[in-house]
Amino acid sequence: MIDSIIHGDIQELRLNRPPANALTLELITKFREGVESAAAGGAGAVVLSGMPGIFTAGHDVPLLLTRGRDEVEAFWRAFFDLLKAVALCPVPIFAAITGHSPAGGTVIAIFCDGRVMAEGRYRIGLNEVQVGIALPYFVFAAFRRIVGQRTAERLAVPGLLIEAREALDVGLVDQLVPPDTVVETTLERCRALLGMPRDAMLRTRAVARSDLRELVESVKPDEVGRVVDTWFSDETQAALKALVRRIGKA
Repeated sequence: MIDSIIHGDIQELRLNRPPANALTLELITKFREGVESAAAGGAGAVVLSGMPGIFTAGHDVPLLLTRGRDEVEAFWRAFFDLLKAVALCPVPIFAAITGHSPAGGTVIAIFCDGRVMAEGRYRIGLNEVQVGIALPYFVFAAFRRIVGQRTAERLAVPGLLIEAREALDVGLVDQLVPPDTVVETTLERCRALLGMPRDAMLRTRAVARSDLRELVESVKPDEVGRVVDTWFSDETQAALKALVRRIGKA
């Protein structure tokens, strides 16, 4: 599910759950453990990547729809824990967005230091509203710190997905490169940071990301409960089931 690849002092954690790297409780738990152990094990930087054409399609909605409240709550709690681990990673952590990255894929990426995306007609964005899920405040705030208030509102309120070129234009991603060079380009960005005086770089990075730290540390325990309540509402269940029907016809 998670391939760990060592590139000198950089550790790549590659999502590997075909066909779409859809997120399950087991996958996000292993992903979080990988992020935490990479830094603890001495990695100077971490790269999160996916398979060619797909970073992650987001949550495995068809699977989650078959689960009861306790399991859905465990999933969301684990997902929030993953976001916290990415936000609090003590070393630079970058997303190598190898293709499509809707919903949960975008959420993970916006808590990273930077994002390199495959050029082409790949889509990215926070489309949660389209399936009846309101963005938690800390997720919207993390999105807003990257793209600005007006763009965050324009994209998030109607749950728009945008193509890679627009994602670059609005600052959601930092660089577009040919699909087969996404990981290597991301590694180069990491190496450039690691070539700086280490203490000065890490201290300045900590200051630059202090607002992100405050965001994830301010999340209240009942935030998960609110998301789960929404998940099981009639409106959201209908929207999620309609999504699954569309996926089945694709």
